[in-house]
Amino acid sequence: MSEATVTLEAADILKVLELLPHRYPFLMVDRIVDMDGDRSGVGIKNVTFNEPQFQGHFPGRPVFPGVLLIEGMAQTAGAMCVAAALGGGRPSVVYFMTIDKAKFRKPVVPGDRVEYHMTKLKNRANMWWYRGEAKVGDTLVAEAEVSAMLVKD
Repeated sequence: MSEATVTLEAADILKVLELLPHRYPFLMVDRIVDMDGDRSGVGIKNVTFNEPQFQGHFPGRPVFPGVLLIEGMAQTAGAMCVAAALGGGRPSVVYFMTIDKAKFRKPVVPGDRVEYHMTKLKNRANMWWYRGEAKVGDTLVAEAEVSAMLVKD
């Protein structure tokens, strides 16, 4: 696939649901703002206490799991590249391929608003690589490089 041909500035929850196959309880992004095609964007996740992971992670001291922060980064990047590469349509399959350089800096707790700041590193054919930073306010809480492959029928 060539350079992105579609540019969105934002994707509300209805657009995110069109772009991604994920659903509750595994949808980790509520909206995407500041989108520049597949080049960059900011996914937003409002963390609430009534999410199922807090029943066991951890009772009495709820902490949003780091692996779900990485998943939120991947979902944000995936939605951006699907929107750009396929003109807003959904591919038959999006495969999460790699996680590199992951670091967890601070815990995320209910009431936090996480922003997934994603920047494209490169794109080749149907593969995309992104660098992500998860932030609560101005505080970096996690970072990673992720890649995904889009497959059409």
